[in-house]
Amino acid sequence: MMSAPKILIADDAPDVREALRLLLKRQGFRTEAVEAPGAALQALQAQEFDLLLLDLNFTRDTTSGAEGLELLPKVLAMDSTLPVVIMTAWGTVEIAVEAMRQGARDFIEKPWDNERLLAIVRNQVELRRALRNEQRLEAETRLLRAEGRPEMIAESPAMRPLLQLITQVAPSDANILITGENGTGKELIAKTIHSLSQRAARSLVTVNVGGLPEGIFESELFGHVRGAFTDAKADRVGRFELADGGTLFLDEIGNLGLGQQAKLLRTIQSGEMERVGSSKTRKVDVRLLAATNSDLSQAVVENRFRQDLLFRINTIEIHVPPLRQRREDVMPLAQHFLRLLCARYHKNIAGFEPAAAQALEDHSWPGNVRELEHAIERAVLLAPAQQIRASDLGLRAAPAPAHLAGLDALPLDEAERILVRTALERAGGNIHQAAKALGLSRAALYRRIERYGL
Repeated sequence: MMSAPKILIADDAPDVREALRLLLKRQGFRTEAVEAPGAALQALQAQEFDLLLLDLNFTRDTTSGAEGLELLPKVLAMDSTLPVVIMTAWGTVEIAVEAMRQGARDFIEKPWDNERLLAIVRNQVELRRALRNEQRLEAETRLLRAEGRPEMIAESPAMRPLLQLITQVAPSDANILITGENGTGKELIAKTIHSLSQRAARSLVTVNVGGLPEGIFESELFGHVRGAFTDAKADRVGRFELADGGTLFLDEIGNLGLGQQAKLLRTIQSGEMERVGSSKTRKVDVRLLAATNSDLSQAVVENRFRQDLLFRINTIEIHVPPLRQRREDVMPLAQHFLRLLCARYHKNIAGFEPAAAQALEDHSWPGNVRELEHAIERAVLLAPAQQIRASDLGLRAAPAPAHLAGLDALPLDEAERILVRTALERAGGNIHQAAKALGLSRAALYRRIERYGL
């Protein structure tokens, strides 16, 4: 349900503010009133309004309209779609023309006619909302189709809120935490956010911090100087410096140790860092995106993740649904991967047999989009005809625990792949828990996940 429109009233006269508040309230509008131009700017910075009723004359003088005319371009610079309706008791044609030239939508003289004022407010609010809706739809279209940006396949209802949120927050510099199971496409979301941001012309630097051993964490992120440690034979620029002016994407941030978290927090808070072995402080301007498949709130409760770091990285949280919750995307994704992989392997495959399409739609996809891509790649490589058969996909249910007794009959790599996949499924994709169950370090588990394409 759409919320009631909110009107900002900027006028230095208390009786005028109260009269407008009562008039608009009776018509279902919400209002906020301020008495000075500076207060109007603060209100517009703090929240979103559907229209501004702006008096031209405040306390500096009572006739020229200069204060209102000075405020108008500042308001429109903050939000060019915000309708501004000018009000003054000293209306002249010259002032009205100047206000309209600077971007005001309409002009009302005091004392006003209630019906005319309400008609103007209603019309401008409707136009504003229609314009914002059109801009949102255009942004979503660009998000899905624009050349030079990552191609997102998102036709399911479950993905609509995600797309809308991306178009809203991508142009900002807000730190964003992207959550979701392994293989859902969190890195694609990060690339999309960067491509739609004001930093798109600069670098997007990606680092899997969860897979970094403790000993090289600082060197990888902050760089080092020659001689800082035994193997430091030359200066090295860290990922923060590489991303200066652009975006830094920290994947699997939930798997960082507490010591690493403390070092990361300091740089995120201050924008300052030192290379390992150097006392020179360097300033970096980085927009931070992070991703995890872990429940960081629970990790905070269990003292495995710092609450202050969580506050810093999730100004906005974007959750990517698993593929089983977006079934409408399975076949469009399969067709997309088929086109890409046929081009890569120079194969001429037209599509999927009905049984193959049904198998794709029926599969539970515990490995999400990544598993789907690998299934299509296997089918493209093995399909003997111009259509992919169900048998080409190699889909099978995840091995149940009772089946694990037969692992000794399998090749070592296949047995290990099944064990790793089973541990991940039992842990719900939680790397920390799966690694603990397997008796591996997180870094060792990550290497196996990459090796087996899980």
